[in-house]
Amino acid sequence: MKRELEVKQRFASDASHELRTAVAGLRTELEEARLHPDETDLGDLIGRALSDVARLDAIITDLLVLAGMEAGPPLRPQRVDLAEMVRDEIARRTDRIDVRLRLNAGVTVQAVPIRISRLLTNLLDNAQRHARRLVEVQVGTDDDHAVLTVTDDGEGVAESERERIFQRFTRLTAARRLDHTGTGLGLAIARDIAHAHIGSLHAEESETGGARFVLRLPLAGAAAPAVRGTERPLHRAMDS
Repeated sequence: MKRELEVKQRFASDASHELRTAVAGLRTELEEARLHPDETDLGDLIGRALSDVARLDAIITDLLVLAGMEAGPPLRPQRVDLAEMVRDEIARRTDRIDVRLRLNAGVTVQAVPIRISRLLTNLLDNAQRHARRLVEVQVGTDDDHAVLTVTDDGEGVAESERERIFQRFTRLTAARRLDHTGTGLGLAIARDIAHAHIGSLHAEESETGGARFVLRLPLAGAAAPAVRGTERPLHRAMDS
């Protein structure tokens, strides 16, 4: 209980810091504009202010997701076809890089659809942020587990950082350079969702030298218990 309390206190402190940093940046820009109106480019100011607001909105949205996962009522899993879910999610997105799909049909898991959809969204957002020309999603099986991978051809993640990126509010240098509005919560949320489904999520190097995120979930079998929070134990799509 003491360790859990320490974790929650540290998270509250980190969240407060991130929110204050974003607010401080917005306040500074507006105060500078008020002090020097004749030297302020209104269009530039609005653009930077909207960027800060977008970051605040993203942080608050992710914090609400985490709060709902940790404190929300139990959710009853359903049989979910991962290939169908991937196609539906890709069809809703508009991204800069087309996604190549390698999907085996009939790979079903017991899962809360909205949660797995959020996990996939976070992995795709991350891949699109880092990819140069390739984002690929695969769905298959390995023994009694479903396996979903999201791969990009970006800079990849150093082996020493592959666990740290799943810590809340962790953003590596490349992520900060590519997206100033990121929250550092997307991968943490994705792993929490995987663990809540008695699964796992880890990062490894892809064949292209970029990153590959591997989700493993038990294949659908007997009725599963309710999934709760973080319990511990198109753009175009190209099928090929």
